[in-house]
Amino acid sequence: MDRNGLGRRKGTAEVMDAPGIVDSQTALVLRDVSFSYTREQENIRSVSFSVPKGQWVSIAGSNGSGKSTLARLFNGLLMPGGGSVVTAGLELAPPNLAAIRRSVGMVFQNPDNQFVGSTVEEDMAFGLEGLCMSREEMREKIDRYAGKLGIQPLLNRHPSELSGGQKQRVALASVLAMEPEILVLDEASSMLDEGARVELTAILRNMHREGRYTMLSITHDAEEILASERVLALRDGNIIADLPPKELFADEELLSLCCLEAPFGLRLAQELRRQGVPADISGGPGDLEEFLWSFR
Repeated sequence: MDRNGLGRRKGTAEVMDAPGIVDSQTALVLRDVSFSYTREQENIRSVSFSVPKGQWVSIAGSNGSGKSTLARLFNGLLMPGGGSVVTAGLELAPPNLAAIRRSVGMVFQNPDNQFVGSTVEEDMAFGLEGLCMSREEMREKIDRYAGKLGIQPLLNRHPSELSGGQKQRVALASVLAMEPEILVLDEASSMLDEGARVELTAILRNMHREGRYTMLSITHDAEEILASERVLALRDGNIIADLPPKELFADEELLSLCCLEAPFGLRLAQELRRQGVPADISGGPGDLEEFLWSFR
């Protein structure tokens, strides 16, 4: 992999040349974006890439690589020190912040930090009230997205009574009820147990199949990365690779730089092939089970 060339496939990280003009099928464009918390250190360094509408992109990298900082530049939680960000067709600038933030939903690592209501239903209603919806519209959206995420039985419960997986479902439902164009998940699975992580990844797969959302996952979870279409690998505030997940997991040097390990199914297939046993395991859901059952 050419580290100086960022390991990019042709076209994956291209941005439009004309400033302020964005194709209608492009959800997010960053052009030479830089950001610093202090004068001593640049945390994001001349980052450029674009994301087509409907794509699911994982952003991977070691702790301190700039993943969460980058995510907060998408909707103006942080403002770039240099370069430009265009989100949902709007340049990231003070006059556009309200409209941009309506277009971008963010789910954070700790769902407790997103709860504001005394019940799940109140929490879902909070964001909708901010959009000045009628009571009838709010009721319809709460019911629809509670059903979509399977949290109807939780609507009258206090968030503190929920498990970690249930809390993350509620946080996701609250964001989806506002119907954002772009969904950003900032380490949303990192505090979940294995079962809840598998559940969340399945929900994200279903959402991606709908084609309605542009999704960006900041994550260390190999299964979540594998489920996405594309990976941006960050190191020291730079994009060092832009490639499909399977290519990432086949590159041991890049995995080491990102402090990642390939999913178990892929590692098993690689070891079996080294031992001379044919193993066609892509790492997708059900592939490992199907392979193991073939020996019966």
